[in-house]
Parts: sequence; structure tokens; C-alpha cells
Amino acid sequence: MSLNPPQKTAGSGRPPAQKADDVNARISSKLHQLYESVREEEIPDRFLDLLEKLDAAEKASGQAASE
Repeated sequence: MSLNPPQKTAGSGRPPAQKADDVNARISSKLHQLYESVREEEIPDRFLDLLEKLDAAEKASGQAASE
């Protein structure tokens, strides 16, 4: 039975867990940047019109159901 120390990955000399953490941090940063850019976009007028029509249809169907 031999007791060999764990092998490090070639290249940076860091254990694999640290590389995975670095990759996850970069992915997280990119996702935050993307989300922030989407949040700052204006809602198109066409989409707002569709939402208004949906609200009107829901109100109309609610009034018809209560009668």
C-alpha cells in the first residue's frame, strides 16, 4: 500500500477546485453584466400594447364571470 500525495494539474500548479471556482466566478460576472444590460433596456411599445390588451381582456372576463 503506497501513500502518494494528490496530483496537481499541469499548468498553473493550482488544484482543480480553484480553477473551477475561477471559471464559476467569470461566468457569474458575465451573467451579471448581461442581466444588468437587459434590465436597462426599454420595453418596446408593441409589448406594452399587448400587456394592456391582456389586462383589458382579463378585466372583461372577470366582470362576465361575476354577473
